[in-house]
Amino acid sequence: MAELHFFTGTMDSGKSTLALQTNHNHAARGRVGRIFTTHDRAGTATLSSRLGLTHDAIEVASDFDFWKYVVSALTAGGRIDYLICDEAQFYSRNQIDQLAKIADELQIDVFAFGILTDFRSQLFPGSARLVELADKTEVLQVEALCWCGKRATHNARTENGAMVTEGEVVVVGDVDQSDDVDVSYEVLCRQHHRRRLTAARAKAVSLAPEPLPFG
Repeated sequence: MAELHFFTGTMDSGKSTLALQTNHNHAARGRVGRIFTTHDRAGTATLSSRLGLTHDAIEVASDFDFWKYVVSALTAGGRIDYLICDEAQFYSRNQIDQLAKIADELQIDVFAFGILTDFRSQLFPGSARLVELADKTEVLQVEALCWCGKRATHNARTENGAMVTEGEVVVVGDVDQSDDVDVSYEVLCRQHHRRRLTAARAKAVSLAPEPLPFG
């Protein structure tokens, strides 16, 4: 039986790397898949990992219909054994429903990868729907770390070095830039996300403890 799998974690937890590895493993066994992504840092129609690995992909626009795409491909004589869906947090709830329908009615495995919550600590609609529908939800075991060394659990957005908690949900760091605003992201533990203490701000206010006078 085909299943809808959801792999989630914070930024820097290796989601896109796992997506690429999953595709490699299945393709190496002779299976035929399709790779989808949206708003990737490397640009349109590209799946990329922070390790520098990339793969061509199909860009998922807001009006993209997974069901129609797959049915059309199969009707035309194509073969699809599995789908790799990266940046799934940006998919709509309806698109996630389409992925579940593909797994159930077409018996095609779906592997979705995405972040649970945005920079405001609120669930992405796509991720929320995946949690509701997925046969399996797995939190990646590669732990991203906050600047303080604790396990990072929250994604933070900074604009010109200052953490923000309001604004457009979909803004790709190091890509959607302007002359006036430099957008970037980092991962923080809950405490420092709540206090808006990014690595740069912590350094600026010298929060790091002084070395103990031993020796």
